[in-house]
Amino acid sequence: MDLGLKNKVALVTASTKGIGFGVAKVLAEEGVHVVITSRNKENVEQAVARLKGISGSEVFGVTADLRSRTDVENLVKQVLNRFGRVDILVYNTGPPKLGTFMELSFEDWEDATKLLLLSAVWITKLVVHGMIERGWGRLIYITSSTLKQILPNIVLSNTVRLSIAGLVKSLAVELGPKGITANGIMQGYIETERVMKIAEELAARNKISVEEALRYMARDIPVGRLGKPEEIGYLAAFLASDRASYINGAMILIDGGYVKAVL
Repeated sequence: MDLGLKNKVALVTASTKGIGFGVAKVLAEEGVHVVITSRNKENVEQAVARLKGISGSEVFGVTADLRSRTDVENLVKQVLNRFGRVDILVYNTGPPKLGTFMELSFEDWEDATKLLLLSAVWITKLVVHGMIERGWGRLIYITSSTLKQILPNIVLSNTVRLSIAGLVKSLAVELGPKGITANGIMQGYIETERVMKIAEELAARNKISVEEALRYMARDIPVGRLGKPEEIGYLAAFLASDRASYINGAMILIDGGYVKAVL
């Protein structure tokens, strides 16, 4: 489906691997000029090389640590120098430190707040003024199904990511009249590099194949499998298009039916 996104400019954060890369790839296939980021320069260069040549899109890579406001400001400055605008922001981050409440330090909480909340505030502030001037923009925030159903040993994610839902709703109300929509994606278990490593470790421990380990990990998912990064990309691309212009302030669950909550 042609979503009418050709020649739009999208900034996708934490996008050299996993879900972020899946989103960047789908947007590039739709003809979007894509900016990908990571704090690892080598990962950025490799991801740019993988995406170049897709649908004639221009792919631009910037090294940035989202926990650093200076890095975020430099990131947006480079994007604006290169393209003159950001039409679509897809905000994605890596995971915070694992641990229970009693195990985590004050510093861990401060770091997670920078990673999962403040970085979203900083980057949104820096790109949204141009969207307002042009009367069009898409703000898409990738979070986690833990907003609906917490998981043990990830109290930082369980807690801090919830704030993104409040940010999305607030932005939707404030910016909707200006032609800008804000929505969130709550993804479940996705086949990322991190999840595949877990599956390989599970397979080695139990002397089973990786495929059997993945099936075991998907045992509580009604569709019987983990999601693919591109499937998050398909949803993000739809939300970025004018076909989704009436979807605003939504937090959309995409988890194969894993979360059992009704609302």
